[in-house]
Amino acid sequence: MNRNLVKALQVAWELPEFRSGLRHLIDLDEVAVLLATLSVADHDREVERSLLSLLRSALDTPEIREAVLLLLEQDEVRRPLVAAAVEPLADRPGQAAAIASAAEDPAVRREMRAVLDSAKVRELIWQAIDNQVSDNRIGLIRQVAVLFVRHPSVRRLVWAVRRHGVLRELRRKPPSASVNVAGAGQP
Repeated sequence: MNRNLVKALQVAWELPEFRSGLRHLIDLDEVAVLLATLSVADHDREVERSLLSLLRSALDTPEIREAVLLLLEQDEVRRPLVAAAVEPLADRPGQAAAIASAAEDPAVRREMRAVLDSAKVRELIWQAIDNQVSDNRIGLIRQVAVLFVRHPSVRRLVWAVRRHGVLRELRRKPPSASVNVAGAGQP
């Protein structure tokens, strides 16, 4: 397991606000089984759906949502979590740096809170995620457009992460997908 993630979880566990938020979460053994199953390369799509359902119910619970948002505000928790999240992006240093920079910006965190505090926005986000999981690209594009057009908090969040280059870096192709044209044809 990632050392940064373990460190962040240990710090989070020491926060009474986080523990009281988790009190309302479903069976932690179920979470452990889902995570273990997800770690296997050939896991079933149904496992992903189960985990998304678990996350959805958790974020719809005000205490859990507050506990998660608290983690984003605590430097000693946020920084190791971000480090764990960007570690798999070692081959994409620009994307890792943009995400880390956005996570440190109080404006981004404020807009993230505004987005997650809106039940309507959360519902649209989950519909977009459901469309992405079921490979419904048209539904996904429609939901993202509705989010962006109807909800100023989403627009503000997008502009806030854009300032850090997150959107630009997400559009870049991975290094393995690029072709070395300059060296083509040379021995």
